[in-house]
Amino acid sequence: MTAHIRTLIGVVLISVIAINCSSKKTDGDKQSEKFKSGLVFDIGGRGDKSFNDAAFRGVEMAKEKFGIGYEYIEPGEGADREAALRQLSSQSDIAVIIGAGFIFTDDITAVAKEFPNKKYVCIDYSVDTSKPIPENLAAITFREEEGSFLVGALAAMVSKTGVIGFVGGMDSPLIRKFQKGYENGAKYVRPDIKVLTGYAGLTGEGFKNPAKGKELALSQYNQNADVIYHASGITGLGVFEAAREKGRLVIGVDMNQENEAKLPDGRTLVLTSMVKVVDEVVLNEIANVKNGTFKGGHKALGLAEKGVDYIYNDVNRYLISDSVRTAVEELRRKIVQGEIKPM
Repeated sequence: MTAHIRTLIGVVLISVIAINCSSKKTDGDKQSEKFKSGLVFDIGGRGDKSFNDAAFRGVEMAKEKFGIGYEYIEPGEGADREAALRQLSSQSDIAVIIGAGFIFTDDITAVAKEFPNKKYVCIDYSVDTSKPIPENLAAITFREEEGSFLVGALAAMVSKTGVIGFVGGMDSPLIRKFQKGYENGAKYVRPDIKVLTGYAGLTGEGFKNPAKGKELALSQYNQNADVIYHASGITGLGVFEAAREKGRLVIGVDMNQENEAKLPDGRTLVLTSMVKVVDEVVLNEIANVKNGTFKGGHKALGLAEKGVDYIYNDVNRYLISDSVRTAVEELRRKIVQGEIKPM
């Protein structure tokens, strides 16, 4: 074989290899299974037994179900949040980065534009209709007011004193949705109900102050409230502590928090929890990246989409009579059908 022919054969083989390799990873192809997800926690971090733990459960579920590993970074302040997103984005083996919390909105939007080949998910994204959402960013919101309406109605129906309470973390438009839905649900079924409200702070620190949560809850219980709903992250652990001290009812948030106010006999003081399926959303978005079906843009989830709900199970069943359960389920139907507007 002449040197000229050997050279031609070599060129052809290199070309074939190049074509085959380039065909394995194009924009429309299925994402390689050998990638990881990245998660940056909201204020309060892992172990809040609420919003952050729900997001963490999502990446754990993706590992259990698909074998997709993950890395996570605890929350920082200001530029630390953006730096954490950039750190994960710069790693070649991380294909999807999740920011857990509305405080991430501006930072994750900016980073998504800078890294167009990565996928991003922001839980509780603060949507501004005047600003476009990057195509590689899934902006997830929940209709918290719908689930809060149901637990507000439930609280009002079981209250013996006619006084119920609400403890929020950071005083913000998002947490005001929880409060407003809760108040409207309570007053829908019991117009004369009194709703006490309190917030732990005006900044993100309001989500990680259990001492303040306990102080606010004790104040409301001392004003005759017999049910308190919290939407306050790790601050809510103080609310549960107050409930245990007073022997009064409390409503959890984001995850099923029935174990946070258990009695010695195994029963719970947690009337219910208004849950958001943050874990399922994180799992589904990671799966979409894996399957090549990821789509950016705004995605809103409420009762109809099973994005929010309230807990009713064998643990808290003794606190909720059949007639109350039936009434709350009728309110669910009316909200889904558009007959009731929670806000």
